[in-house]
Amino acid sequence: MRVIDGTGFSMPDTSANRRHWPYAGRQKPGCGFPTGKLVGLFCLHSGRLISFFTDSWKAGDLTLARPLLKALRAGQVLLGDRAYCSWHFLVLLRRRKVDFVIRLHQARVLNSRSLSSWWEGWAKGQRRPGLSKTSWEKLPSELLVRLVRFRIQARGFRPKSVIVVTSLLDQTAFPDSAIQELYLRRWQIELHYRQIKISLCLDVLRGLTPAVIERELWMHAIAYNLIRALMLEAGISHGVPVERLSFKGTIDALQAWADHALSRSRFRRQARLLLLARIASDLVPFRPGRSEPRAKKRRPKCFNLLNRPRHLMRVAASRRLR
Repeated sequence: MRVIDGTGFSMPDTSANRRHWPYAGRQKPGCGFPTGKLVGLFCLHSGRLISFFTDSWKAGDLTLARPLLKALRAGQVLLGDRAYCSWHFLVLLRRRKVDFVIRLHQARVLNSRSLSSWWEGWAKGQRRPGLSKTSWEKLPSELLVRLVRFRIQARGFRPKSVIVVTSLLDQTAFPDSAIQELYLRRWQIELHYRQIKISLCLDVLRGLTPAVIERELWMHAIAYNLIRALMLEAGISHGVPVERLSFKGTIDALQAWADHALSRSRFRRQARLLLLARIASDLVPFRPGRSEPRAKKRRPKCFNLLNRPRHLMRVAASRRLR
């Protein structure tokens, strides 16, 4: 199982970074931060970051997702949100014999509004910009998909109707309940990004040049995969599901273990076994359907916003150094 999604990151405001990573939105010169976008492909079971691609914030998710297709293998299933529900992208997945479970795009017109599961044949639309006419003519004229409708009911929220598109057409082998359960696991990638951006501090990078930013991204990816590999080893050796292991607890245990293990070489094997046992014992509570809103407890400082470049800002006469 594979899951794909995108996220953003920012970096220091330097001239070199601005040339490669422009400001996001309508930020004034000297008052914002260069912003980039990253689309990553993760393993649903282990949480491993398989591959990723970066560009400026102006690039679309599909543009960054197409180079990641080479990391997919035949027989795998790809999970994604509605941003990846494109006819051309789904056809490219089927050409690689990769199945998909992706939420239906809001602009797609439905043929049925009452059925819970049905099949549709999506005809080829207009040629995508940047794709040659020869390559477009080689694509099939129709894509057969299956649509599954279900309702998500969470305590304290209104019921929400969701429609997903899948290439798993066999309703006997893949019932609607299995498709629903599989798509709901797509939220794991949001937790992976939170672990990378918050626990590993990828949200705001520190490099002053694009070359350093690229190296910093790769170092975060390598560190994340090493921690995930350690969690997978602890889960397998102690019979604990990897999804129940704490990522932050693994980092804390690894930092505490490193000083003890590096002191004497003869204690490293024993310390490693103790480390795996410590990681396996730190289980995340099983809380299905739990809502975790993004909110801050600590209030920010009462400073004015920087709405002009810093060298143009004036300090009050009472605070100016004499």
